[in-house]
Amino acid sequence: MFRSRAKEEKAPAAKVGMTDSKQTRDPQAPKGRPTPKRSEAQSQRRSVANTSMTRKDAAKRQRDERRAAMERQRQALAGGDERYLPARDKGPVRKFARDWIDSRFNVAEFFLPMAVVILVLSMVRVGALQSIALLLWLVVIVLIVLDAIVSTVRLRKQLAERFPDQNTKGATRYALMRSLQMRRLRLPKPQVKRGERP
Repeated sequence: MFRSRAKEEKAPAAKVGMTDSKQTRDPQAPKGRPTPKRSEAQSQRRSVANTSMTRKDAAKRQRDERRAAMERQRQALAGGDERYLPARDKGPVRKFARDWIDSRFNVAEFFLPMAVVILVLSMVRVGALQSIALLLWLVVIVLIVLDAIVSTVRLRKQLAERFPDQNTKGATRYALMRSLQMRRLRLPKPQVKRGERP
């Protein structure tokens, strides 16, 4: 009712141009139609992709796939299967760093048991035992720091010799974080025995 004549004249011309361009459209030419709204595109995509599946079934399938992937990853962490390990544990550099740490004794892995003993000593209401507990805290912390420094220097040297052309960034930090865990709680599980060369 309130349309201008210019719009009415353009509309039929545009429709005619669209039908002509559809018939003789070159694949490299512009598409000649407006981009669909996001909601329309998504509904069309869903209807094409999930024709036989309801939304509930699709969610269930996704949950099952995620559960299966997590189970594969858990088994890989237990067995050391390189294919399904998380990204932070993959690669020969990380495997060497793990094996190098697992093959030696680390002061840091005994921190939890020592901390329990020291806490018990510090709770006893005897002045001499509390002084000993305080001294033990200091000794344990100094030993852990010294062991970490020695481990870092030696591991960097080994990595430079074994992997001269590969990126070893972050491998020493990864190894030190692993050394803080008790051996039986480490994931991926240790693949070498103590004293065995990696």
